[in-house]
Amino acid sequence: MYIAETFKTSLTPAKLEDIEEQLEKEGAHILFVRRRPLTFKLYASPDRLESLAALLEEAGCKRLSSRELTFAAAPSDGVLPRGFYATSNHPTYVFLHGSWRQVLDLRMDGCIRLDGATARCTLMRDVRAGDLVVTGDSGVRIAALPPKDALSLGADELDEFGFMKATVSSERQVPVIIRQIAQAMCKVRDGGGKIVFVPGPAVIHTGGVHGFCGLIEKGYVHGVLSGNALAVHDIENALFGTSLGIHTQTARGVHGGHRHHLEAINMIRASGSIAEAVRSGLLTSGIMHALVTNSIPFVLAGSIRDDGPLPDTEMNLIEAQRKYAGLLRGASMVVMIATMLHSIGVGNMIPASCATICVDINHAAVSKLVDRGSTQATGVVTDAGLFLDRLDREIEALEAHERRQEPSARAGGTAASTSVARQSPSIPAGPSCSPARKDLDVHDTEIPPH
Repeated sequence: MYIAETFKTSLTPAKLEDIEEQLEKEGAHILFVRRRPLTFKLYASPDRLESLAALLEEAGCKRLSSRELTFAAAPSDGVLPRGFYATSNHPTYVFLHGSWRQVLDLRMDGCIRLDGATARCTLMRDVRAGDLVVTGDSGVRIAALPPKDALSLGADELDEFGFMKATVSSERQVPVIIRQIAQAMCKVRDGGGKIVFVPGPAVIHTGGVHGFCGLIEKGYVHGVLSGNALAVHDIENALFGTSLGIHTQTARGVHGGHRHHLEAINMIRASGSIAEAVRSGLLTSGIMHALVTNSIPFVLAGSIRDDGPLPDTEMNLIEAQRKYAGLLRGASMVVMIATMLHSIGVGNMIPASCATICVDINHAAVSKLVDRGSTQATGVVTDAGLFLDRLDREIEALEAHERRQEPSARAGGTAASTSVARQSPSIPAGPSCSPARKDLDVHDTEIPPH
């Protein structure tokens, strides 16, 4: 992770090259952005930036950006001072008490509140009168990796957070992408990371219940964020075999099916909660059953269109956002499936360092998430049910392959390591997925760029 500082100098390129060699030994980089006057950016780690900047200044280079952090007191509860700094989802640092300090709890569309030597991202509504809030962008830096070539760019075009900066293509081998996602999920789980899913009700409509429950049972789901509708239709399917009155096995309408979701809500309300319905034996299958029996936390956020709602649904919007943010804290990966509203909402709550997968049959829904600032997202344009079925089977194949490697590894053979073993298996196509071409296998656990 680097912080970039801009300098200009009258030094000759040869002299600057000598200094550059010294900087590179310290793990820093120089990137030239303008020839006349000679202007460059220094990319250095936050803990080394000031000492290296001092070295450049001693050599006659002039620093062009100010470190002076400006702030003002909030005039009243929930009101920010004029000129407040609005956060992005990229790692952000402030120059505070003589050093660069990372802003904690980072998310989009917040402000930076100072508390002694700590800088923390806070929502407008949570600010209290008298809180010190950062104003302007002086003394604030967004961390980045140095671009490979910036000579063709204006200095103000680099490292700038913004919207409408990425695209999503539907013209990709979806099975290959799902295999890469499965590999990445294995890596996250094995490393003790946290994977949060954000599914919409289309998961039920498109037959994704079995695949999703498989992921839960295998330990790849550590939290679920959704709305009232996902739980309602999952429970309707578990109790009546329908989703919005359509039989999920035959895709045909059922007589009187239009009332099934209301009957499901009524039965859960009579039980008191989803968990109580599971304990009593009323609810014996489905996603919500799997979450309860595996002690996976979930938050259901209500909306203006909800029927019922279920007793577990949080209808207080502010409280729902707070619970969402709490469950997202520490997440290494977030997988959003067929829910534009909740996907964009969650995208605003997570830092860009969180691996983000967005799955939707609608290309525009995937693109909109990226356009709203979640440029780290990997878009997968496909059916929700097919995605979950394929993902579950890919992970099952990875785990089976790993188990086959364990005996030879214990015997002291030359079996591949876990990370390598998990890269090689390929599963046969099921009835709902087209086969993955073997010549397109990707031996890399990284998620493909969007």
